[in-house]
Amino acid sequence: MRVVFFGTPDFAVPTLRALHGAGHTIELVVAQPSRPAGRGKALRDPPVAEAARELGLPLAQPRAIHSGTFADRYTALAPDVAVVIAYGRILKPLHLHTPRHGAVNLHASLLPRWRGAAPIQAALLAGDTETGVCAQRMEEGLDTGDVYLERRIPIDPRETGGTLHDKLAALSAEVAVATLARLGELEPVPQPEEGVCWAPKIEKVDGQLDLAQDAADLDRRIRAMTPWPGGWIAGAKGPLKVLEARPVDGEGTPGTVITTEPLTVACGRGALELTSLQTPGKKPVSGRDFANGRHLRAHDPLWS
Repeated sequence: MRVVFFGTPDFAVPTLRALHGAGHTIELVVAQPSRPAGRGKALRDPPVAEAARELGLPLAQPRAIHSGTFADRYTALAPDVAVVIAYGRILKPLHLHTPRHGAVNLHASLLPRWRGAAPIQAALLAGDTETGVCAQRMEEGLDTGDVYLERRIPIDPRETGGTLHDKLAALSAEVAVATLARLGELEPVPQPEEGVCWAPKIEKVDGQLDLAQDAADLDRRIRAMTPWPGGWIAGAKGPLKVLEARPVDGEGTPGTVITTEPLTVACGRGALELTSLQTPGKKPVSGRDFANGRHLRAHDPLWS
């Protein structure tokens, strides 16, 4: 099948590789433009662009996709299907209706639950016990299209945003290949009207931890925001990053130390055992080393 592939971050790379490996003709890979990164602000290609070059595939990184040179090129290609996964831009009717079979989007949730930009983090924050990937026939509404295929996986109790990201990236590749193999015969199913919920884009502030909250909720937030933006506690000296923690029983004034062996901080309900922490500008340390370095004792504020 002749495919135009839209994708940008590392989440989309397994799907690109899988479609190429399955023998589909990738007429064009479309990724967002390269952007300055690092201290030197040198241009850095997004992961999909790097993968396209490695595979020897035609690549476009247009700034304008709705009109002009790219739109003309896309229309002239007249592909069988467009495959879209984490591209990061809204596609218009031109992109959706030019291909013979339209556009297929791979979305990392069980639609209509967690439509939007950050379904992985949203599922973890909510304490969902399962998630998955849907291949949907794209329409102009955000993640509202009829579903071709759905695959489900359980969410491990200690899952993080990073580990679940990798599982769902691999699953997306499987679902993409299976969908395109049967695209002419699959009858997409409309999404249920009930159960719609939204997963907005994650910002740095979403990692902030309010220790007056329930420890179980804080644990979910830490795991959901790992690796980015990470869970962090605000303080006068900057944010204290909580890299690893787990909810435990305990009582005390929220934000104060219950014990240093192991380092445990009181929350609004329950407590958090802090396994790995990082102060501004320093390397990560164990909870024990953090407590020793700051000479913490029971009832002391953890971070102020």
